[in-house]
Amino acid sequence: MSVPAEAQRVAGDLELVPAGENADLVPDAVRKALPEGSWALGIDPDLADTQALVDAAHVPLDGSANCVVVSGKRDGAERVAACVVLANTRADVNGAVKRLLDVRKASFLPMDRAVEESGMEYGGITPLGLPGDWRVLVDSAVAASDWVLIGSGVRTSKLVVRGSDLAALPNAEVLDIALPAR
Repeated sequence: MSVPAEAQRVAGDLELVPAGENADLVPDAVRKALPEGSWALGIDPDLADTQALVDAAHVPLDGSANCVVVSGKRDGAERVAACVVLANTRADVNGAVKRLLDVRKASFLPMDRAVEESGMEYGGITPLGLPGDWRVLVDSAVAASDWVLIGSGVRTSKLVVRGSDLAALPNAEVLDIALPAR
């Protein structure tokens, strides 16, 4: 299978392999949720943070997406969502996300809880394979992207998937949730 040119562009200098065929790169829960035609690439775990990978492997910032987990409470009930935005933006947690969750205050889920409840490693959390009761808020710019580089669930690899496949995830909602990066 040949790698589409746009998929390779978002992978920078890194070699892409079919994600579904490389169990060593993709955890089981994520692999079960992988859209067909997704790609994976192995990385040094020290490069799992977006800017480090951009700098080391010539990965384009506008072709990378980040997934952050946010929560808030309303009437004693916690509401959790994974927010997926392009890496050259940031999630509007205190505006759009707070309104969408219908909470008075939204904040990032503490790292230990995000890791435990997602079953993924910090710095590798992806919208694929998350708990079924979490909302997945996909920014419209991510959904409109041909391909995006995103976490794989672990710090030793990344995935390259179509933006439309992220928008089609079972709990996904495509919305405008991003602000320009600071």
